[in-house]
Amino acid sequence: MKVALVHDWLVTYAGSERVLEQLARCFPTADIFAVVEFLSKEDRDFIGNRAVHTSFIQNMPFSKRYYRHYLPLMPLAIEQIDLSKYDLVISSSHAVAKGVLTGPDQLHISYVHSPIRYAWDLQHQYLKESGFGNGLKGWIVKWILHYIRLWDARTANGVDSFVANSQFIARRIKKVYRRNATVVYPPVNVDGFRPGDRRDDFYLAASRMVPYKKIDLIVEAFSMMPGRKLVVIGDGPDFNKIARKSAKNVELLGYQNSEMLKDYMQRARALVFAAKEDFGILPVEAQACGTPVIAYGKGGARETIKGLEMDEPTGIFFSEQTVESVCEAVKRFEKEEHRISSTACRENAKRFSEERFRAEFLAFVDERWEAFRHGISR
Repeated sequence: MKVALVHDWLVTYAGSERVLEQLARCFPTADIFAVVEFLSKEDRDFIGNRAVHTSFIQNMPFSKRYYRHYLPLMPLAIEQIDLSKYDLVISSSHAVAKGVLTGPDQLHISYVHSPIRYAWDLQHQYLKESGFGNGLKGWIVKWILHYIRLWDARTANGVDSFVANSQFIARRIKKVYRRNATVVYPPVNVDGFRPGDRRDDFYLAASRMVPYKKIDLIVEAFSMMPGRKLVVIGDGPDFNKIARKSAKNVELLGYQNSEMLKDYMQRARALVFAAKEDFGILPVEAQACGTPVIAYGKGGARETIKGLEMDEPTGIFFSEQTVESVCEAVKRFEKEEHRISSTACRENAKRFSEERFRAEFLAFVDERWEAFRHGISR
């Protein structure tokens, strides 16, 4: 059986690339395809330094820095990738990878991190945050996103089986493509995180500083609670804006390497997480360190954190992305903190291990391949 792995673009090692890493371990002889590949020499280890076959966008002017600007061409680019010699095609898609062309004698399984967020239900938020809400440029962007939506919906017909990274994304797939999806949670390196030797009296927030991560919301909330210390790790376009909102009890550390982030997660009283994520790896990593999570109660966090209504809770939820809601959740956490154990957090995180991902995904592929070989439609 010849296998092809298709990814949107390979420029860094982040959440979706962790899935590709485990897929490459599941299928060690598979060929890898992407719209572009600009990985550094150090970052290529996760795919075993395998060759990556790319599209024509790889050689377009300034594509290394501005590859996202070629989004209007990406549907065409992904369709030009010739996969006709492969029996099994597995796409890892948060943008266009699921749009590859396959025939009736090929099985196409698509692991969807999310349908294209900025083209579907998050379009208005994206336009507002990027400054494209009005004017001629705004209308051009809106037309492009309209075209992307039409193409994205049509190409769902070329996928034989959908796999979603959470129940939340399975619902989005159902809404957008009118297709059912099997949930296989993404892999988290829980063995790389362990509870520390001590707890310090500070709360932690960590993320790239972009609007939807809501780091500014967390900083504003703690600035109104001067008796509590907040440590923030991360950098990004909103860093200076967030710094201006920070009170003396908020410490901004900027970018830190993974070992430093792990050290702070091991020592923090709790991780505060205000984004609405498709899955959210960071809260799982914090729990693997034995650290509770105070999280916005929508999206993937609802599936990775056990709230106070559970017998062995691992965190607490707040219902609105507001300063008042965060402040109330922190105070409620401190009253109920005794109910949350480091052991419970660690055990909950184990549900999302890399070994579990490989076993579940391979079992799913085996089942669908057997059904496909015998002409059974699913």
